[in-house]
Amino acid sequence: MAAAVPLSIYAALFFGSYPLPAEAIHNALATMLHGQIESQDLVIVRDIRLGRILLSFLTGAALAVSGGVFQGLLRNPLADPFTLGISSGAACGAALALGMGWTVAGLSTLPLAALGGAFAAMSLVLAMSRLAGDFSRESLVLGGIVVSTFLGAAIALIKSLNEESVAAIVFWIMGSFQGRGFEHVGLMLPYMIAGSALVLFLARELDILGLGSEQAAQVGVPVGRARIGLLIGAGMLTAAAVSVSGIIGFVGLVVPHLVRMLIGPDSRPLLLFSALGGGILLLWSDVLARTILSHGAELPVGVVTALFGGPFFCLIMARGRRP
Repeated sequence: MAAAVPLSIYAALFFGSYPLPAEAIHNALATMLHGQIESQDLVIVRDIRLGRILLSFLTGAALAVSGGVFQGLLRNPLADPFTLGISSGAACGAALALGMGWTVAGLSTLPLAALGGAFAAMSLVLAMSRLAGDFSRESLVLGGIVVSTFLGAAIALIKSLNEESVAAIVFWIMGSFQGRGFEHVGLMLPYMIAGSALVLFLARELDILGLGSEQAAQVGVPVGRARIGLLIGAGMLTAAAVSVSGIIGFVGLVVPHLVRMLIGPDSRPLLLFSALGGGILLLWSDVLARTILSHGAELPVGVVTALFGGPFFCLIMARGRRP
């Protein structure tokens, strides 16, 4: 799978609305390395395709790792990065930015607004769980449901008050990498690195928490602090992903579930394999989204993952129920 990552990135450079032969792509890559004169092929490969390809891989990896953490932490194989309302927070922040037309120095603040909304939603869920007296998985899920419902109503209110922005809000919620590039990679990368380091550092605690809170406490795991740390790490990964891509479903649900079936529940290899599998899956989903239609039209990549991820997950569940 590690070898498949550079091969997938290289192969994805050949797909796009503007056809490029292998020689042109190789020349563009050589120009990037040696800093030679700019060319049209270089602009297409570097500025349009490569940044988007890297972003789709990193986003898929972040969603898959956060999905693996949530499934282990909540002891629920159907949990995904959006269980605790983080996606709803990002969507609400993005809807506000689109509806209000927020800009700084002429630049859109949509990614930053989505990131802030995601962190605000996660903080609300943690605060509600704290008010319940603990950070149990039941209180976290209930808090996520309450926050998601409230923010869903807030998004509907924003759309009804600003009808001119409805199309942009809906398109963002469906998830897309259209117009994304290296600047968005730079935006999400610090949060992704910090979140990944935190969940990998707490991978042993995640394994022990899978036995239950009482058993984890008996062997010396600080259950509350471990849960908060894992939630913050997974929340940072989810927030970083949805802030640059919108809401993309099924990657964080299907990939860690499938990896767990193949290699077992040990958290460190599970999270590493989930990162590789999620990145490759979303990379090729985006390739399909931008090439399946003619005349340069694109499908939202969230539509592609839903169309393929839903039936595939149903197939996995059906096979798992066979005697």
